Amino acid sequence: MASVNSLASTLQQQLADALTAALPDAGTADPLLRRSDRADFQANGILALAKKLKGNPRELAAQVTAALPASDLIKDIEVSGPGFLNITLSDRSIIATLAARAADGEGRLGVPYSSAVGTTVIDYAQPNVAKEMHVGHLRSAVIGDAMVQILEFTGESVVRRHHIGDWGTQFGMLIQYLVEHPDELDHEGGKANGEAAMSSLNRLYKASRVLFDSDEEFKARSRDRVVALQAGEAETLAMWQRFVDESKIYFYSVFDKLDMEISDPDIVGESGYNDMLEETCRILEETGVAVRSEGALCVFFDDVLGPDGNKVPLIVKKTNGGYGYAATDLSAIRDRVRNLKADTLLYVVDVRQSLHFKMVFETARRAGWLTEDVKAHQLAFGTVLGKDGKPFKTREGVTVKLEDLLDEAVERATAVVREKAEKVGLTEEEIVENGRYVGIGAVKYADLSTSAVRDYKFDLDQMVSLHGDTSVYLQYAYARIRSILRKAGDAKPVAHPELELAPAERALGLHLDRFAEVLSEVAAGYEPHKLAAYLYQLASHYTTFYDQCHVLSDDNSPEVVENRLFFCDVTARTLHQGMALLGIRTPERL
Repeated sequence: MASVNSLASTLQQQLADALTAALPDAGTADPLLRRSDRADFQANGILALAKKLKGNPRELAAQVTAALPASDLIKDIEVSGPGFLNITLSDRSIIATLAARAADGEGRLGVPYSSAVGTTVIDYAQPNVAKEMHVGHLRSAVIGDAMVQILEFTGESVVRRHHIGDWGTQFGMLIQYLVEHPDELDHEGGKANGEAAMSSLNRLYKASRVLFDSDEEFKARSRDRVVALQAGEAETLAMWQRFVDESKIYFYSVFDKLDMEISDPDIVGESGYNDMLEETCRILEETGVAVRSEGALCVFFDDVLGPDGNKVPLIVKKTNGGYGYAATDLSAIRDRVRNLKADTLLYVVDVRQSLHFKMVFETARRAGWLTEDVKAHQLAFGTVLGKDGKPFKTREGVTVKLEDLLDEAVERATAVVREKAEKVGLTEEEIVENGRYVGIGAVKYADLSTSAVRDYKFDLDQMVSLHGDTSVYLQYAYARIRSILRKAGDAKPVAHPELELAPAERALGLHLDRFAEVLSEVAAGYEPHKLAAYLYQLASHYTTFYDQCHVLSDDNSPEVVENRLFFCDVTARTLHQGMALLGIRTPERL
C-alpha cells in the first residue's frame, strides 16, 4: 500500500503550482500555508511575492486563485485582508483521504516512511550494576524507548544501547567481599527474582562498605582487587561477572514492569570499551586533539571556563593513569560509528550532564569521528519533582526507588479500573491486567507529555485521573470507541464521501489527517511530547464528536451511521498506533 499524501501537502502542492502558473517570474515560491481559525488553512506567501514583484497583493491573490485546477479538494477560497488566501476544504476530500488511510494494508494509516533514513544508535536507560534503579532512571528509559519506537516506525534502523555502569574502583570492594564471603549471592532453590537479586546486592554492598570504612587491611585488599580487575585476572573477572549477572536479573524485572523490551545484546556497559581506551587516548594525543596538562591528558575549549575564568578541560586520562568517563564515552563513539555504522548517535541523558557531552562531542568532531555525515545529539531531560516542586525524595530524604513508584502507580490504577469494572463486566484477570496497563501508561504519559528538557511534578493522583491530559483519558476514549463498534451489530464502518459533514466531524477528520506530519516532526526533533499533545487533542476532538454527532441513533440514515462508525474506527486505530509508539497499551475494554 502506498503512503497517503496529507490534505495539507496536497493543498501546498496545488498552491505552489498555481503560484508558478500565475506568476512565472516568481520562480519557485512557497505559499506559506498554515492552519487557520478563519478557515481550514490560510496561505500568506503572496504578500512577500507582491513586495518582490512590486505588484498589488490582492490582484496577485486573485490570479493565483484563478490558476488553481478544478478538483474535489477545495470547497471555498477567498482573498482576505492584504492578500491572504482563506481556504476551506471540501467534505468529500476529507472523507476520501481518511478512507485511503484506512485502506492501508500495512496498518500504517498511510503514514509514509521517511525519505532520509539511516542508522541511529540510541543510548538510554543507563542503570548501574549492584545499585537500585531510582526515579532518575525513569525518564531516560521512558523517553528512550518512545524514541526507539517512533524512529523505527519512520523506517530508521535503530540500535539500542544500554550503557550500564559496570566498571570502576567500587568493584574492588564488592569483589573482595564476595571472595571472602562466597555464599552472599546464592539463592534458595538456585533461582532469583528481581526483588531477591536486588536484596542480595544491597545487603552485600552495605556490608562491604562498612568493612571498607572500618578495616584498613580489607581496604588494602580491595584496592589490590581493583588492579587485578583492570588486569583481567580470571578469578576477579569471574566474580565481577556474578555482580553483572545478578544485576541483570533485577534490571530485567524492572524493565518488565515498565513493559519494555530489553535483551542481552543491547547491554554494552562501560566495560565493553575497556580494550579501546588506550588506543583512544593515543589517537587523541598523537593528533594533538588532547594535550598533557599537569600529568593528565586533557582537551581544552575556548568557551568552557570555570568560576575563576580559567579554561575547564575534558580529562581523558587522569594523572594516576586511570581513565575518566570521557575516555569510555569517546571509545563508545568510535565503536558506534566504525562498527555499528551509525550516522546518528542519540543520547538520552540528564540535562545536568550537558556540558560533559558538549565537550565529548566537540572532541570527537576534532578527532574526525563525528563529521558532516555523522551527528551526535543529546536528548537532555529535566528532573522529576515531588508535588512540592522539589526533587522527588521519600520522607526520609532518600531518592525514590523506581520499583516502589511503579508498584504504587499500578495499585492506584487498579483501584480506578475496579470502580468501573462491574459496569463493563471485567473479570478479575482483566482488572489486574488493565490496572497494570493503566498504571504504567499513566507514569509513561506524565513523563512523555512534558517537554523532555523541562522538570515535571510526579503526582500519582493527577496521573490516574480520568479527566484532563492523562493517558487514562486517552485509554478510556479508545475503549469507548471499541465498545461502540461492538454495539454496532451488523452496521460496519464504511466511508461515504458523498455525505455532508457536521462541524465536529470536520474538525475530527482534519485532525486525524495530521497524524503523519506530527510523527515526522516528532522524529526529526526528538520531541515525543508533541505526539502526546496530538493524541490528547485527538481524544478531545473525539469527545466533542461523540457528544454532538450521535453514532448509533435511529434518526440517522444507514449511510450516516456507517460514515460515523468509519470516523470512530479511524480514530481508534490512530489512538492505538500513537499510544503504542509512546510505549503505552490501549485495553479493548475499560
